[in-house]
Amino acid sequence: MARFPEGAPCWAVAMLPDLEAGKRFYGELLGWSYGGSGEERHGYTTATLGGRVVAGLLAKPDGRMPTDWALHLATEDAQACARRIREAGGQVIMDPFPVGDVGRTAVAADPGGAVFQLWESTSMPGFEITGRPGAYAWAEVHTRDKEAVDAFYREVFGFGTEDLSGTLGQDFLVWAPAGEPVDDAHAIGGRAVLEESAPEELPAHFLTYFAVRNCDEAVQVTARLGGRTLIGPQDTPYGRVASLVDNQGAYFAVIAEPDEGEPDEGE
Repeated sequence: MARFPEGAPCWAVAMLPDLEAGKRFYGELLGWSYGGSGEERHGYTTATLGGRVVAGLLAKPDGRMPTDWALHLATEDAQACARRIREAGGQVIMDPFPVGDVGRTAVAADPGGAVFQLWESTSMPGFEITGRPGAYAWAEVHTRDKEAVDAFYREVFGFGTEDLSGTLGQDFLVWAPAGEPVDDAHAIGGRAVLEESAPEELPAHFLTYFAVRNCDEAVQVTARLGGRTLIGPQDTPYGRVASLVDNQGAYFAVIAEPDEGEPDEGE
């Protein structure tokens, strides 16, 4: 399995009050299967697509925890990364700790309050397939404090950046791993700004996108399964997108890239 560059989104886990309901929702919407390599253990299930792992679903052990998609950013050394997070003005909510024998994680927040996790892999690097219908496609942080947040991710992960505000019609910065050109081939995520019209109670957050063949159909299926649409569907230079909420309250997004073809079973 390929390893991920420092700071790249490498895994996502849905934190849900009802694990079985989550499995049904995402199984129908995104075509996920469970079992085999995704065997359930201690309230945690790995989702697969064509036999490859694509996400995790976790039954929340504490009802006070948010119902949300927890995005994991790759690191070679979780302890050193946690130190950089503190030095750059972020917060380490949970210090690095082992997850069985597959890796180490930590929970952190950037200076704007957006929460994410670190992932230092031992034997499970993360997504085995991305960008195909049903798999992870993209992630971006939505913040109210872009100056502090932009400096934070540059300092912690060394991201190269490019301002795409003119292209997208909104204040948006795209990220690339340290030392790589900031182009479509190397982009790993981005930073958007929460508009003044956004509800005050909406916190800064990471939004995780999953690829779909047809955005409008995904919106319809989401509604049929008890979820709802926040924004969209709408066209962008990178595809048709919609921001959604599942039937338990977790935020996520879908994107149908232009001329998306059938997945190659050999990839």
